[in-house]
Amino acid sequence: MTENLRRFARWLHLRWPAGTVEPLPEVGLDGSTAVPGLYVAGDLTGVPLLKFALDSGARVARTIANDPLMRARSNDASVPDLLVIGAGVSGLAAAAEAQALGLSYRVIEAAEPLATLIDFPRAKPIFTYPHGWQPAGAVQVGAKIKEALVDELRSQTEALGIVTTPGRVTRVSRDGDRMTAHMADGETVHARRVLVAIGRSGEFRPLESAPVSSGKVFHRLHDPNDHRGLDVLVVGGGDSALESAIALAECGARVTLSYRKQSFARPKRENLARLESLAREGRLQLALGSTVSEVRADEVVLKNRDGESTTIPNHVVFAMLGRAAPLEFFRRSGVPIAGEMTPRRWAAMGAFVLFCAWLYNWKSGGWFSELWYQRHWFPTNLPELLARAGGAITTAAADPGTLLGTLAISASGPSFWYTLAYSTVVTVFGIQRIQRRRTPYITAQTLTLIAVQVVPLFLLPEVILPLMDRHGWLPRTLADALFPVVTYGHGREFWRAYGLILAWPLNVYNIFTHEPLWAWIAIGGLQTLVLIPLGIYFFGKGVYCGWICSCGALAETLGDTHRHKMPHGPGWNRLNLAGQGILAIALALLVLRIVGWILPDGNAIDRVFDPVLKERYKWLVDVFLAGVVGYGVYFWYSGRFWCRFFCPLAALMHIYARFSRFAIVADKKKCISCNVCTSVCHQGIDVMSFANQGAPMQDPQCVRCSACVQSCPTGVLTFGQVRRDGSLISIDSLLASPVQMRERD
Repeated sequence: MTENLRRFARWLHLRWPAGTVEPLPEVGLDGSTAVPGLYVAGDLTGVPLLKFALDSGARVARTIANDPLMRARSNDASVPDLLVIGAGVSGLAAAAEAQALGLSYRVIEAAEPLATLIDFPRAKPIFTYPHGWQPAGAVQVGAKIKEALVDELRSQTEALGIVTTPGRVTRVSRDGDRMTAHMADGETVHARRVLVAIGRSGEFRPLESAPVSSGKVFHRLHDPNDHRGLDVLVVGGGDSALESAIALAECGARVTLSYRKQSFARPKRENLARLESLAREGRLQLALGSTVSEVRADEVVLKNRDGESTTIPNHVVFAMLGRAAPLEFFRRSGVPIAGEMTPRRWAAMGAFVLFCAWLYNWKSGGWFSELWYQRHWFPTNLPELLARAGGAITTAAADPGTLLGTLAISASGPSFWYTLAYSTVVTVFGIQRIQRRRTPYITAQTLTLIAVQVVPLFLLPEVILPLMDRHGWLPRTLADALFPVVTYGHGREFWRAYGLILAWPLNVYNIFTHEPLWAWIAIGGLQTLVLIPLGIYFFGKGVYCGWICSCGALAETLGDTHRHKMPHGPGWNRLNLAGQGILAIALALLVLRIVGWILPDGNAIDRVFDPVLKERYKWLVDVFLAGVVGYGVYFWYSGRFWCRFFCPLAALMHIYARFSRFAIVADKKKCISCNVCTSVCHQGIDVMSFANQGAPMQDPQCVRCSACVQSCPTGVLTFGQVRRDGSLISIDSLLASPVQMRERD
């Protein structure tokens, strides 16, 4: 049994990769941070591309120049308009643009201008993606080799007269209407605005191995010729590691490349092809699936996944594992780190979870709701308040056949106000999403989500159906079949209209009834067993989750700016299977409900199903997991926490999605391994691992939100389908990333 569950879990989801996302400072689209006046540009925005570094630096300078507060400048000439920290590509582009816009500026650099480029290996190829695209600002690039690129950038900045000041800034603070940079030597530098363009200049990532011999492990390769004829170990699986191994092998070194995984996913196609060619020629040895166990004076010990050790001769080790972002600098400066939980954030999330617990208890008929009705607090006293208003208002409110009378009845219950607030939030933040994303797909998807929330889930049950029923416009047979008369009062159960959109088992209450509601059973069966599977087959799980579901509506609108907070990694991927457990519970309850219908009235199942089983399912799944947890962690762990981990309908659709033709198709040759696609995935999918390999992304978690496609800086991704013969077709008529739209223009 356990082995079968493991196989099912692997077949369903665990076969897919589960990459992680590097923590970076939280930066807005315009480079702004949570500290007013402090901006970030370059690699730290998440896109390690030369042209994007130039573009982001220039655009931050433009943003600052267009700030109305900058027009009211002080007379203190010693305080520059802009202080640029870091004289790399992005910082120099910002300085050049500031000069062109008439801003006074100062540039501080801890090492030397363009230090990152200068530290690249000799003759390193430079990939200036996207081809044919020109970044903003005066500084441009065209060279494709390191030395020529450095000369090109130096000549441009020298021609503009840009001068840098040596120094290391340890933190930045805001003092009134100006910023202060605190230097390592204790001095301070003031400016009206500060741009941090220091790149990923944190500490080099160390080898996770036994103690390392002093003076033998390096993190930079300056000149491969220095190691001709030596035994060299290169550790890493990214472009830097591959380029170093290639350069060393071509210069006559005896190279072994160690990488912890069994295959490469991140490197550029050109690097991987050259590496494989050298390996076939015997000029380079690949040690895939290995880690460095020990570094000795004249040898190193590698260990494979089975724990077996191999000792090889060695003179020098290059640990090309990259650098960690300078997070401490940003923490000291008060800039939040994306996804990092601080005591203040834990406290805020705890307070919001408590608020959600109160809200869903009140909305779902719990203790707080009973108290509201007992005390006759607003809105339960709304009919009486309208009756006291007098005049035409009282007359109209007293007649349930009028619009005001219908509203007076509907608005006296919590569900009216909850769905009204829900619809309002989806609409307001949906419009903002359309303005922010600006693709035809986002516009069509968001407008559909707004319409589905506002009409079927609010206007229909709260206004339209009650009004139609009171005027006799709703056929009696249809009303009795879909909206039975309330057994404990007057009126009909129009809330069951939610079932027109929320399919079983997301909404179980139209099926889990004491007497079978055959119309809803037919509708639920058609939705869950026919329409949704067909839609998923052609368009993926997102045909429902991304275009129809009300949970998805809130996630894609209010949660749009919080999608990067979804946790990633193998542990979180395993938690995805929790929804399968809830689906199993829903299926077990369905079987019990059917047996209860078959047995004579008054059977044991009938006696316990509604008061015990259904009530506990309601409070555990619908109220606690979907409501309190799902929305309580919204602003800290992304808007699709419930959708990804616990939703039983999503769990069922995962199974359907394993047979879907839908995929996100990648153009591998454009992929730069920036990981932006993975970082913005609401569902925690490691999109980059598919893009690196040029493989179609068919992870069943995908909700077709288009964030990875729209955010890709090089236009790698697009929607598509996998035909039976394995060929791919594009279905992106409504979708285009900013890069793709520029290329089409």
